[in-house]
Amino acid sequence: MTDGTEVAAQAVETAAEAAGNWAKAGRQAGFAGLAIGVVAAGAAAGVAIERLTVGRGMRRRARLALDAEGPYGTLRGTSGAAVAEDGTELYYEVDEVTDGPAVRAPKGGRAGKEVRAVQEARGGLHKRLTAALGRRSPAPTVVFSHGYCLGQDSWHFQRAALRGAVRTVHWDQRSHGRSARGHGQIDGTEPVTIDLLGRDLKAVLDAAVPEGPIVLVGHSMGGMTVMALADQFPEYVAERVVGVALIGTSAGRLSEVGFGLPSMGSKAFHWLAPGVLKAMGRQSEIVERGRRATADLFAGLIKRYSFGTQDVDPAIARFGERLIEATPIDVVAEFFPAFAVHDKTEALVAYDAVPALVLAGEEDLITPAEHSRTIAEVLPDAELVCVPDAGHLVMLERPELVNDHLVGLVERASAAARRSRTARA
Repeated sequence: MTDGTEVAAQAVETAAEAAGNWAKAGRQAGFAGLAIGVVAAGAAAGVAIERLTVGRGMRRRARLALDAEGPYGTLRGTSGAAVAEDGTELYYEVDEVTDGPAVRAPKGGRAGKEVRAVQEARGGLHKRLTAALGRRSPAPTVVFSHGYCLGQDSWHFQRAALRGAVRTVHWDQRSHGRSARGHGQIDGTEPVTIDLLGRDLKAVLDAAVPEGPIVLVGHSMGGMTVMALADQFPEYVAERVVGVALIGTSAGRLSEVGFGLPSMGSKAFHWLAPGVLKAMGRQSEIVERGRRATADLFAGLIKRYSFGTQDVDPAIARFGERLIEATPIDVVAEFFPAFAVHDKTEALVAYDAVPALVLAGEEDLITPAEHSRTIAEVLPDAELVCVPDAGHLVMLERPELVNDHLVGLVERASAAARRSRTARA
């Protein structure tokens, strides 16, 4: 049996190996490169014991097994493309009202139980929506906007729950998922801003939902995108939007978020991160190799900052890991500065006239639940739900709860839209 001294020595060696990979990635970035190495070393220590007790080959086989077991991210709809103002193609998919196929449930394991639970709940949700929407008037289209370093597939469980019962649109934000790299970012003519993302959303709505009522759903950066739409197109929102869900997001003051770090560590992160990420973006090929070499390090970090409990289904944790891994480091770098200057508190009032859901995980370290409470203060009639023991990817961690509240929102939005049309008639 390995004694404590030997384990500690091996852990240090493992951490140093990870730090070396990242220091190499940032060698040409001066102080930023040093910072990368220091951060990598500190984080690697947290997963070193796991690396010592589980062989690399076994971890690789486990990942492959989890990827095969979990059918997450496999739902597809009718594809389309909207064109942003700078010519960037924005990929979207539409699920029409239909008796579409149920989600395939894997055999056995926690992943299978999760999917079967969603399938069972789906029948009840369909009955609720059918009763609420009726056939007397146009039902709303529910449009989902995903978060930073994610993609439309992050809404897998919500898409499965609503599939066939209500028309839904799922899109990938520029440079994410199946959407094209932002033209303005490639040629350096325009930085990424939350306002730009709001205009991207408008382009998708014009292409995918040219008429009829709309319910907007946004998670994290997607919620900010929804706010930016209201800020720039208030008349459009007043005319077309009948409901809004803001999940794990913020209206501003993100530069004050501590990420669960001590005060000095948080200040250092906010000071160093923009320069470090910019340097890493310039060395993207080297950094991507470093990410692959330190996959276990990132798996631990992603789990910590995505979920509120360590007991999350391993297949779901792996799914979140895959989504984030798919975002290139130069895209991560391009988007990051936009959050520090994001402030859409005043724009929120555009949604005060429609049913709203504000939902967050109490253990969210990225966009803390306190930010959702602040949003709810601006939208006093909104339903505020703070989920205990849930983190930033609450829609994956607690899908049944999120689905239930989303269906409730669609019910309220549909009823409010009918009352409004009756009043105007």
